[in-house]
Amino acid sequence: MDNPLAMSGSEWPYLHALLRIVLALALGLFVGLERERRGKEAGVRTFAFAALLGCLGAQLGEQFALLSLALLGLLVVLLNIERIYTHQDTELTTSAALLVVGFAGVLSGQGHTLLPSALTVLTAALLAWKESLAGFSLGLTETELRSAILLAVFAFVIYPALPEESIDPFGLVRLRAAWMTVLLIAGIGFANYVLLKLYGPRAVELTGFFGGLVNSSIAVTALAERVQEGPTLAGPAYRGILLATVAMVLRNGVLLAILAPRALVTASPALLLMLLAGISLAGLQRRSSSTPPSESPILQLDSPFSLSSVLKFGLLFLGLEITGTVAQRALGQVGFYAISLVGGLISSASGAAAAALLASHHSVPADVAGTGVVLTSLMSALVNLSLVARVAHERSLTRRTAWSLGFLLTLGVVGAIAGALLLPDWLTQP
Repeated sequence: MDNPLAMSGSEWPYLHALLRIVLALALGLFVGLERERRGKEAGVRTFAFAALLGCLGAQLGEQFALLSLALLGLLVVLLNIERIYTHQDTELTTSAALLVVGFAGVLSGQGHTLLPSALTVLTAALLAWKESLAGFSLGLTETELRSAILLAVFAFVIYPALPEESIDPFGLVRLRAAWMTVLLIAGIGFANYVLLKLYGPRAVELTGFFGGLVNSSIAVTALAERVQEGPTLAGPAYRGILLATVAMVLRNGVLLAILAPRALVTASPALLLMLLAGISLAGLQRRSSSTPPSESPILQLDSPFSLSSVLKFGLLFLGLEITGTVAQRALGQVGFYAISLVGGLISSASGAAAAALLASHHSVPADVAGTGVVLTSLMSALVNLSLVARVAHERSLTRRTAWSLGFLLTLGVVGAIAGALLLPDWLTQP
């Protein structure tokens, strides 16, 4: 670590030390303001002193940093003893926050900026969101709690134990890579389930969009079924169907960007055109709609993470990946494109993830994978249209959805052709 008192050219020798002190003071005040607003005994000044104590200890050396944290721990113990003797509840949350701020002060004294800032922001957020987090945790069902535990087990226990290399002599089955993609999809679905749980189905746009991120076919089916409850729900359901399709396209693009960024160059024209068209059509219909918000359909989604769903998705994804690799080796690009279409018919998320993962392993060229993601997205949009026609039994909704999704499909085809024509030479290189 550099000496903060060392002369560096014409720079004032105490500048580094003072900047670290100022940062620690600001971080302590930031968290202390929230405690002060709630009327806690440890407020702005206490948190500021805790951060300064850690900062000064770190600047004096490692032993003094440990001593400052020990003194802060003693202060926390005395604070809670005093609360017990006065027959009051202990301040466990405030005590934990005080210790975190003390560690942030130490990090500031060592010259770190991003880490202590992130720590204090997260600490203040956890303190400020007390009611929201408490309400969410109290509202958890046994199924939701088991799903969260399963997600943690699959991510932190099973994933590290899987082999990194392929387990077959043909290089087809890569269990760790396949499981990582399954966790990525499950994580996206679980995050959106949490958002729906926190904020509720306030409007069809929210439920349609977040439901589409989880599974657009389920979202479209649920919205189409709501139309049978009354003709006034046709307009909101139409917007939700469009936004569910938009969310599906966005999710596939994000998967491609994360797993195979190079392949996104080919797919981006088609995906962007479909996104813009879907958002524009939904916005136009919203401005012309007079349906009261209270009549917006409510989308009911089960927890998106369970043992059966993970195993089914994992087997489906692994099957698509193996079939795509074999089809690419045996039939070339045509075989891979056929598998991409089948993937969109079954699960566009698994089809997009499989194409992206194959590109990341150089099993298929990046441009071929990008086109495959476009094809699986187009097929999924076509499936959504068939679901509306089969479930809603509302001719006007089916006709309007057919025009809109047909427009999206046309733009997707045009974008795919444009992406192929404008393809840079370096994208075809391994």
